[in-house]
Amino acid sequence: MMRKKLLLGTLFLMSATSLLAANDPIAQRKDILKEIGEVTKPVVGMLKGEVPFDRAKVDAALTAYADGIPKLPSLFPDDSKTGGKTEAKARIWDEKPKFEALFKKFGEDVKTTQGTITDVASLKANFPKVLGDCKSCHDDYREKH
Repeated sequence: MMRKKLLLGTLFLMSATSLLAANDPIAQRKDILKEIGEVTKPVVGMLKGEVPFDRAKVDAALTAYADGIPKLPSLFPDDSKTGGKTEAKARIWDEKPKFEALFKKFGEDVKTTQGTITDVASLKANFPKVLGDCKSCHDDYREKH
């Protein structure tokens, strides 16, 4: 009987935690941005010549960007300026149109880049503009720690 209660309590806590994260824009944007960061690492390694070219990993990165980027602008509501160990600079909300335009450009650059990368040469020719979109947002709107 005690095991059942413990199991039910654990399931309840897991469900509640999942529900809270689903309603927390800071947690949601951090999850998306973390995934984008993770899929970007091997591609940067390819650009630097530190890892062999792997088209599947490049395509996975571009797919993660295409899936995540459209969700991000709505995950910066006015009530998410602080808390959740956010690294978002306050100027996001002062420059909201410019900030949202960066996501639009990022999404467009991803669409343009998808399907164009077949080898290291095409990676080096096309992927830097996508990374530039990441950098411009980080430079202007992310706290450096």
